[in-house]
Amino acid sequence: MTRYSTIPTHLDLPLLETAVLERWRRERTFERSVAQRADAPLYAFDDGPPFATGLPHYGHILTSYMKDVVPRYFTMRGRRVPRRWGWDCHGLPVEYEVEKEHGLSGRGDIVSMGLGHFTEACRSLVLRYADEWERIVTRLGRWVDFGDAYKTMERSYMESVLWAFGRLHELGLVYEGNKVVPYCIRCQTPLSNFEAGLDDAYRPRTDLSCVVKFRLFDDSTASLLAWTTTPWTLPSNVALAVNPALDYVEFVTGAERVWVAAHAAERFPHLTTAARTAKGRELVGLRYVPPFPYFSSTPNAFVVLSADFVSADEGTGVVHLAPAFGEDDETVCREAGIAGPQPILDDGTFARDVADFAGINVLEASPEIVSWLTQHGLVFEQSEYVHDYPHCWRCDRPLIYRAVRSWFVRVTVLKETLLAHNRHINWVPEHIRDGRFGQWLENARDWAISRNRYWGTPLPVWRSEKGEVRIFSSVKELENRVGRKIDDLHRHYLDDLTFEEEGMLFKRIPEVFDCWFESGSMPYAQNHFPFENEEETKKAFPADFIAEGIDQTRGWFYTLTILSTALFNQPAFNIHVYVL
Repeated sequence: MTRYSTIPTHLDLPLLETAVLERWRRERTFERSVAQRADAPLYAFDDGPPFATGLPHYGHILTSYMKDVVPRYFTMRGRRVPRRWGWDCHGLPVEYEVEKEHGLSGRGDIVSMGLGHFTEACRSLVLRYADEWERIVTRLGRWVDFGDAYKTMERSYMESVLWAFGRLHELGLVYEGNKVVPYCIRCQTPLSNFEAGLDDAYRPRTDLSCVVKFRLFDDSTASLLAWTTTPWTLPSNVALAVNPALDYVEFVTGAERVWVAAHAAERFPHLTTAARTAKGRELVGLRYVPPFPYFSSTPNAFVVLSADFVSADEGTGVVHLAPAFGEDDETVCREAGIAGPQPILDDGTFARDVADFAGINVLEASPEIVSWLTQHGLVFEQSEYVHDYPHCWRCDRPLIYRAVRSWFVRVTVLKETLLAHNRHINWVPEHIRDGRFGQWLENARDWAISRNRYWGTPLPVWRSEKGEVRIFSSVKELENRVGRKIDDLHRHYLDDLTFEEEGMLFKRIPEVFDCWFESGSMPYAQNHFPFENEEETKKAFPADFIAEGIDQTRGWFYTLTILSTALFNQPAFNIHVYVL
């Protein structure tokens, strides 16, 4: 008797694949591979949640193979390896799709539609392609548990997010502040600094740049020259900055004299007659006439300040400062006691304060502003400038940097601990640890976690008319305070809930969480920790294995690391991290 059947001369591979998949389904091979190892040591795998608002692409397929191969390997080594699927449900991706589907354009149209209707439209759309995802991922031969998938829009998951925020508040690691952050005019909301730094967020953009004359207050024939690629920020100018250690040269050009850094002068070949030189520190304190009249009464303003970040590598070696639109600008001006005006409305248009340009979108205003400056004899040079410019990673519109009121996680105070945890992570490839991820942590900034949007976990913050706040870390706490049962935690259920305390009426603030805060809460929120499954969660945390594309070093890997460090003082993953 032969041990093997005859080898066929023709092999139908697609038919063989479907036969194997059918056998796995019929015999529940994957489920049994986990159940039969119930008492075996756990190998914890965390799966990053995708959005189901579109179909899987090449990146999802590539990471799926790694997410399948490694758990299979450790299963064969005798480990128990649960593989739970998850869905990222909230945030701008879903809102943007609903807006397109319903012909909406921005927040005004959403308000007209009604918050409840819009939210329910988001809920109905969010898993539209879930069946297709399951079909495609299964067809790839990947073993994963779709039946017990976690969803970031579920009440239990959202409550864990509330707990995380409440715990951060108890630890003094969250605060409300007014800071310069990336801002999307189309979505009318701030973004995180890392969202503006995602690989696919930058693309070439041509802007009108100009070199502007800032005439000295005591000598109208002398000017400091400053170059900018964002002329729309010039109406908000309140100071100039020079590097105290650089050499600066005053050149004679016709009846005028202009100052530029010595190393920048070669970019202006028509500047040939040097009158005198000075160190940057000698120019500090000079006063100048504001190029625009709108904020001329700003206290302590229109003066040359010292700033080490100023370079002569581009431009003139003199930087114009508009604190409401630049992080470095804000820092330098604040230290000098100068408050910057903020004449830009939420929709990205100039307010009435800037009379000549009121109502104009700032990203379209530069030509008119340069024309105005030219008419007043203040443009030294102008040209088109092509540079990589950040775009909203959801609606693909250009971003601006703008000072807004937001809630932040104090990432900067955690930096040394974040770096220490990073050294214990086994990154594959290894250079990610000290390279891309380590360098990103070295420059970590506080994380803006609130969004002026609708479809997301609401911030559990209630504020009185006097500005006092109450923060709730659980549904039970909130139910006890408002005196009613809460079955759904979305905005249209919470926004009308109020309570009185010591004669003060408390109302919820309108912001929702950054969806990255929600996905970064996944290791514990998927189990409704700490309200249940506490032991199960602690056994699986930190994870032994996660795998995503390299862009997630500034996305999911980053938010996982911040929250696990802040909440548990340990990394979120510690054995194998594969970056593809």
